[in-house]
Amino acid sequence: MSLTSRLPNVGTNIFTLMSQLALDHQAINLGQGFPDFTPDPVLLELVNQAMHDGHNQYPAMAGVPALRHEIAKKIQSLYGHQYDEITEITVTSGATEALMSSLLALVHPGDEVIVIQPFYDLYIPGIQLAGGTPVIVSMEPPSRTTPRYSVDWQRVEAAITQRTRMLVLNFPHNPTGIVLTEGDLNALEALVEKHGILLLCDEVYEHITFDGRKHLSIASRAALVQNAVIVSSFGKTYHITGWKVGYCTASAAIMAEIRKVHQFIVFTVSSPFQFALARYMANPLSYTQLAAFYEKRRDYILKGLQKTRFRPLSSEGTFFLLADYSAVSDLPETDFARWLTTEHGVTAIPVSAFYTDPAAQQSNHGLIRLCFAKEDQTLDLAIQRLARV
Repeated sequence: MSLTSRLPNVGTNIFTLMSQLALDHQAINLGQGFPDFTPDPVLLELVNQAMHDGHNQYPAMAGVPALRHEIAKKIQSLYGHQYDEITEITVTSGATEALMSSLLALVHPGDEVIVIQPFYDLYIPGIQLAGGTPVIVSMEPPSRTTPRYSVDWQRVEAAITQRTRMLVLNFPHNPTGIVLTEGDLNALEALVEKHGILLLCDEVYEHITFDGRKHLSIASRAALVQNAVIVSSFGKTYHITGWKVGYCTASAAIMAEIRKVHQFIVFTVSSPFQFALARYMANPLSYTQLAAFYEKRRDYILKGLQKTRFRPLSSEGTFFLLADYSAVSDLPETDFARWLTTEHGVTAIPVSAFYTDPAAQQSNHGLIRLCFAKEDQTLDLAIQRLARV
């Protein structure tokens, strides 16, 4: 029997490859993006209690009502938009499922979907599985005078055609660490008003922003929210990535289509986790203190990198930081990341891996991504090794 792959260009991803390389060489892994912290014991006990209370069978397909209520309350408090918790919020098996269900529900064969690169690796395969065509628009890379990535919204608008169905957004942005500004939201409002496109908004790092910045959710703009699906993740917020619990919000008409896909992909999400999360997030401190927690981690690695030849770029949000290695090497980013792992025992992710063609010259800017969601001793050992490079 012959097989024709639906995703012929998808192989083992860079995160798996670099993590295996780190294991093979006993390297400090600052590549893979998951927290190195134990969840709050209170949350763990709430899960245990939920199991003892009998919450071990299928919950509602769209999610436990108490959890959807808390999500709605949080969004209204932070961003000013009141979602209907019955028809406009769905609890999903992580943000991954929320993104995939949204793409499969809303993108039709022949539709074009604009993706801003560098980008998280799920978007392109998801669009292709839905039968859509990805249209790539590159950010402006950092320079000495402007040491951050930025989006050229005129370039985004120039990519819109009659076939454009959707624009995928990811802010706070992985891997660059930039956040949206009011000017960005103004530009998005103009695009949506003029072209009527849908927005798929990956906001999984919504609670991790630094230096007094507030996350400017798409939900904060009435002119955008009716065209938007917004995705978030409890895993990133509560150090529980392995639980795979996230959610998405959208207008009732859009959400009805997403739920049609959701019910046949997973139907529903782990019952005791949902009941525990509903009780835990009722205290807003559980998410409002996260930015300060990670800002300390960011500042810790920034201070450490000052002892090295790596030049860190400012991280405005997420738990990632980019570092320029041009003072160390002129190797392409993937080659440099492998060399850094095998020769110096520190694993990072090349930023070029977040481009459609990692080997292309325009994808390589001498940058690696470091994850600082790690304990002090892990960061200390990594910095010691980087200082010897």
